[in-house]
Amino acid sequence: MTELTQDQIWMRRAIELARQGQYSTKPNPNVGCVIVKDGVVVGEGFHPKAGQPHAEVFAMRQAGEQARGATAYVTLEPCAHYGRTPPCAKGLVEAGLAKVMVACPDPNPLVAGKGVQILKDAGIEVKVGICEDEAHPLNYGFLKAMATGMPYVRVKIASSLDGRTAMASGESKWITGIEARQDVQHWRAISGGVITGIETVLADDCQLNVRSLNGIDDISRIVQPKRIILDRQGRLPLTAKILEQPETMMVMGPYRQELADLGVIQLEIQPLKELLQYLVQQHQIYDVLVEAGATLSTVFLQAGLVDELISYVAPTLLGQTARSMFNAEFSRMAEQLRFKLQDVTRLGDDVRFRLIPSQETL
Repeated sequence: MTELTQDQIWMRRAIELARQGQYSTKPNPNVGCVIVKDGVVVGEGFHPKAGQPHAEVFAMRQAGEQARGATAYVTLEPCAHYGRTPPCAKGLVEAGLAKVMVACPDPNPLVAGKGVQILKDAGIEVKVGICEDEAHPLNYGFLKAMATGMPYVRVKIASSLDGRTAMASGESKWITGIEARQDVQHWRAISGGVITGIETVLADDCQLNVRSLNGIDDISRIVQPKRIILDRQGRLPLTAKILEQPETMMVMGPYRQELADLGVIQLEIQPLKELLQYLVQQHQIYDVLVEAGATLSTVFLQAGLVDELISYVAPTLLGQTARSMFNAEFSRMAEQLRFKLQDVTRLGDDVRFRLIPSQETL
């Protein structure tokens, strides 16, 4: 095993700090910063919430005069523009940093190398790419959206060993155990939006919000995801539990005055790709979680809109009349959708597979 360099050790600490904001910074990225002088940490911080100071600011405040001549480790390229807060790159220059180590470059057109250039122009030594592979997952959605205009899309499916997601009647509570269901709360909490279909809402009367998180006592700190229902025929009942928080609701379907009166955002019916682009451009939703039945999940997968498949498999058999997790019909092996396994995690008696689409064929 290769021994870590000092730069990697300090950057890993910055990554650890950045994770502390993973549930509360939306739509801003998760960022951590560590300032080191003579081998000792003199300041550190993370970005806690949009509108509040960035990670570098907290670290510089803690470091004070000790920041002069020190080295900063930042998980994302320091911003170069005025938004709700001043540009961090200029703040690092004014604080007198000697070196700035960056994990990930920022593809945001407002930054995109400008932050690094400000530092270099001031005579600060800059190195980019330290622990980049480890820092990148902190901001999959933000980085993809800034580079492509599309969000990072995860599809979540819970199934039996025989690939079934519900009984023929639609009954599905519960296939997986409590540990797996608790794990789903994490994926919702890091998502800007959760997409589902009207059939899922009618069958389960689901809420699709974040109700509990491991290690988080005060759930009000969490930025709740928008819940987006695809309801082309306008069948969403006003008594649905999901409407109990109308301020986080979006419905794609025919205009309904009663939904408007509740404050629900209504979207025109459009192709899924355009919907995803709209969510990025108009609502700064960079991470999307699809929690839906086989039909909608299959549409996302076949359209090539999925970045990651999260599959929970329970040690149970539901039988051939139960509903399938995937309902496309293929006649040739060449049509199959293949995936690369990212990791496997045991959750109680269930197993979670994280997979990414693969272009490879056998």
